[in-house]
Amino acid sequence: MHNGKKNVLITGTTSGIGEALAKQFATRGYGLVFVSRSKEKLIKQKTAFERKYSVPIYIIEKDLCEENAPAEIYQELKEVGISIHILVNNAGFNECGAFSKTQLEKEIDMIKVHDIATTRLTKLFLPNMMKSKWGHILNLGSIGSYAPFPLNAVYAASKAYILNYSLALRSELKSKNINVTTLTPGATKTEFAEKAGINHTLLFSNFVLSSDKVASKAVKGMLKKKAVITPGIYNKLLVLSMKITPYAILQKISPIFYKDVG
Repeated sequence: MHNGKKNVLITGTTSGIGEALAKQFATRGYGLVFVSRSKEKLIKQKTAFERKYSVPIYIIEKDLCEENAPAEIYQELKEVGISIHILVNNAGFNECGAFSKTQLEKEIDMIKVHDIATTRLTKLFLPNMMKSKWGHILNLGSIGSYAPFPLNAVYAASKAYILNYSLALRSELKSKNINVTTLTPGATKTEFAEKAGINHTLLFSNFVLSSDKVASKAVKGMLKKKAVITPGIYNKLLVLSMKITPYAILQKISPIFYKDVG
């Protein structure tokens, strides 16, 4: 089914940036593998994409909070003969607020999805990329990757892992013709903020980009083998300021972005 095409596996595809990324790859003719925990949404998405794009699409229903999910995804694709050339670790969510009040189970699941599943999937699909001497890995970080964020402590920490892990892996794989890119978006118009209860905060009140614009910048930058992509001039300036601002000042400023969720 996917033979002869380069195939992209994208996690968390049924809404937001994940869905927008899927559109970008579909318009470029890549074969697509969608991974999400909602079978109903996956079937609906597959049907919609098949109507609009002339690309093969394969769907896998998995919850990346489950420890065995990455291995089961890998095994299923191996059995049906689909090789992955581009891995997009996009799935994620947020549990925001004062750490003393947030739900531990959700925070542990966040670490499992953002960090553990990303690491497992990369470990599984990397050997085939190395064998073919070609591949791309696109990992979803955040502007929260660059600094500790009080009132969003676990989320920002999980995204800091993504950035540092991706940059190190990029260095290791550069000579193998395998590119690793990190997307570090700021506020983006998706269901993400609403689900996290932060859509009314200062962070999401100004300079919010569309998921389509973020995805377009991401795929173009990844194909150009950029190390990090931060869409939007405001977000670029915000990241620059975080890099040069002492933490003593940052820890006083950063809670302002989430002041209504504490």
